[in-house]
Amino acid sequence: MFKKVLIANRGEIARRIIRTCERLGIATVAVYSEADAEALHVKEATEAYCIGKPPVAQSYLNIDRILEVAKESGAEAVHPGYGLLSENANFAKACEAANLTFIGPSAAVIASMGSKLEARKTMKAAGVPIVEGVETAIKDADEAIEIAKTIGYPIMLKASAGGGGIGMQLVESEADLAQAFEGNQKRAASFFGEGTMYMERFIAEAHHIEVQIIADQHGTIVPLFERECSIQRRNQKVVEEAPSPFISAATRQKMLAASAKAVEHIGYVNAGTIEYLVDENENFYFLEMNTRLQVEHPVTEEITGLDLVEAQLIVAAGGKLPFTSATVEKNGHAIEVRIYAENPTTFFPSPGTITKLVLPTGEGIRNECGVYEGGTVTPFYDPMISKLIAWGETREVACECLVKALEAFVIEGIATNIPMLLKTVTHEAFLAGNTTTKFVDHYYLPQLQH
Repeated sequence: MFKKVLIANRGEIARRIIRTCERLGIATVAVYSEADAEALHVKEATEAYCIGKPPVAQSYLNIDRILEVAKESGAEAVHPGYGLLSENANFAKACEAANLTFIGPSAAVIASMGSKLEARKTMKAAGVPIVEGVETAIKDADEAIEIAKTIGYPIMLKASAGGGGIGMQLVESEADLAQAFEGNQKRAASFFGEGTMYMERFIAEAHHIEVQIIADQHGTIVPLFERECSIQRRNQKVVEEAPSPFISAATRQKMLAASAKAVEHIGYVNAGTIEYLVDENENFYFLEMNTRLQVEHPVTEEITGLDLVEAQLIVAAGGKLPFTSATVEKNGHAIEVRIYAENPTTFFPSPGTITKLVLPTGEGIRNECGVYEGGTVTPFYDPMISKLIAWGETREVACECLVKALEAFVIEGIATNIPMLLKTVTHEAFLAGNTTTKFVDHYYLPQLQH
């Protein structure tokens, strides 16, 4: 096992990784920007190094500086967390070149899954169902219009290098496609450095369901059940739960088998997640693969009793997973909500100083929080500040536990989306398990108009 690990991230996920490393006796190296000098992950790590000014391009995305710190600190491995550099193939390659173990899949695999177009082709070759669409880049708006005629409207326009909903748009008719294509292409080029676009048939009232996978270097592949992640705003998840309240046991087994097959096909090692769209008839289609630890990994941990960060470390160090599909069982139900520093009506970020913070406690409650009372939420980073996870023996118990915890959660000085979350998880549609990707549009946004 490693003696020292550098964590190339910040906030709650950096704290989460530090916690497991501490339990395993592994020293940790935190990196931080000038804006994060007083952050909790900086105080909790064994040692910490400033890597630059607040903007991510000058700090958390500065590969050269992070590798400098790794060398200076004597770290043997780098954990990228999620977001930032976690799915950057160049970063993984740079770590390998610097004789650092990258705690994740190989650079080649990251690159192959980083392009959504390439991922579609790869999954199709692996025998995983994909949504009807194109496997080649669309060169301009005119070609997009011709392709859409064969697919049929509505269609989902997507950036191949996209993420977090950027460069993605639902297009209802030909009249809107040209403008949508050009706008999203420019946006993708600005955010991701390239504007390759493609399109797929839009699945109405879809469920967004993903399968957590962990695989070691010795041929063991373990699908760790599924997570329902359908409740989203701006194509970003806000509520996740495991297991899904929608799919049948038969569909679950098919999805787990398809995911294991896909992982074997691409030679994937370490933790990853395969995401699917599932229609009303439980037909599932590959959406994308996240080649990293997910924000919502705690719900899988809660129903399996596993520590996924520990599993990642074991695999990266060349060890064998201490569990298999035959030995892992799911127990109970877990739900996670993402708490953002944002206006619950407009969803706009709400930076500022936290004047009061009281985290809920009690049986079945888990907090993954990156902030503290008196601390400042800056405008430089993603506005997610905390995750609240509730576990219960049944979904009903988990829902009750979550509602009580949200009502007990106190955060003052900044606006948060807690009011939105409470309205969501107490809504009769949510309680009934009717959690499609249109949930916010159908049930939450209309409430704001009254």
